[in-house]
Amino acid sequence: MMARALELAARGLYTTTPNPRVGCVIARGDEVLGEGWHRQAGLPHAEIEALDDARAKGRDVRGAVVYVTLEPCDHVGRTGPCSEALIAAGVGRVVAAMRDPHSKASGGAARLRDAGIAVEFGPGEAEALALNRGFVSAVTRGLPWVRTKLAASLDGRTALANGASRWITGPEARADGHAWRARACAILTGVGTVRDDDPELTVRAVPTPRQPLRVIVDRHGETPPGARVLAGGNALVVTAGGGNSRWPPGVETLALPDRDGRVDLPALMRALATRGIRELHVESGARLNGALLEAGLVDEVLVYLAPSVIGDPARGMFSRIEGLASLETRVRLAFDSVERVGEDLRILARVLKEAA
Repeated sequence: MMARALELAARGLYTTTPNPRVGCVIARGDEVLGEGWHRQAGLPHAEIEALDDARAKGRDVRGAVVYVTLEPCDHVGRTGPCSEALIAAGVGRVVAAMRDPHSKASGGAARLRDAGIAVEFGPGEAEALALNRGFVSAVTRGLPWVRTKLAASLDGRTALANGASRWITGPEARADGHAWRARACAILTGVGTVRDDDPELTVRAVPTPRQPLRVIVDRHGETPPGARVLAGGNALVVTAGGGNSRWPPGVETLALPDRDGRVDLPALMRALATRGIRELHVESGARLNGALLEAGLVDEVLVYLAPSVIGDPARGMFSRIEGLASLETRVRLAFDSVERVGEDLRILARVLKEAA
């Protein structure tokens, strides 16, 4: 039943932000009475959807078990508390995959227990967390979950010395990369990548009801006015000074200089979090990738490795990390998954941080 609830939660992968992705199944034994998922901020939560589904089918949920991927909320926002709705429905037990990390919404378990409803946690916790890393990061750290995506040859080269990079990986890997773009709230790149590749940074290979915000780190405001990443608006250029009057209407600018006259990357992450950015997908060159990694801002690395070798001179994944004097101080990762996508390998790895 929890596996089914997780499947339902995943339906909101591209739509629920800034809210979490949540699924719910109400069952009696092996019989499913009702099910639902949170579709979009402002719409009913998964538990309410499941209760409504059961009522529409004429099913009695009194004494039934509720399987939900996140602790039922206990606050009034744009919708009412799910804890109260479950109590009113007379359910007998609630099994939640993970606790709600949001201080304003948590407390549903205690409210349910006070009403005599048993509450359990644990089954499906890892899967529920994987669906909601951005939400958890934003409400606990005030930062988005930052995923850096790279396409490289087997020897770790992302482009030729002249910048040519199309295409290192195959069409299946590129389509899979678009699915990761689609689940993100924003896509980040640097002005160097804009000049070299002129990317659109839109989701095209998979259907999605929305396009992520496109964010360009551009210290001196040098992004060409005709760059495809600026077309149609939905773009934010972050500089260390002013903007560019020649940029198209609808392009937003944000000046965040640090004391050295560069873009303040930690401040940028905090600013994005306040805008509701939960997952940030980075597609950039080695310089910005290295700066983000050195600043401790990268949480996850998504690498597509092609069965090819390019050799030197060619561009790597990350620029030189300052202060790396020995292998003992290297940035360590933990593999989450290694899978084949078409002819390429997809590696997803978390960055191990000292505080972890």
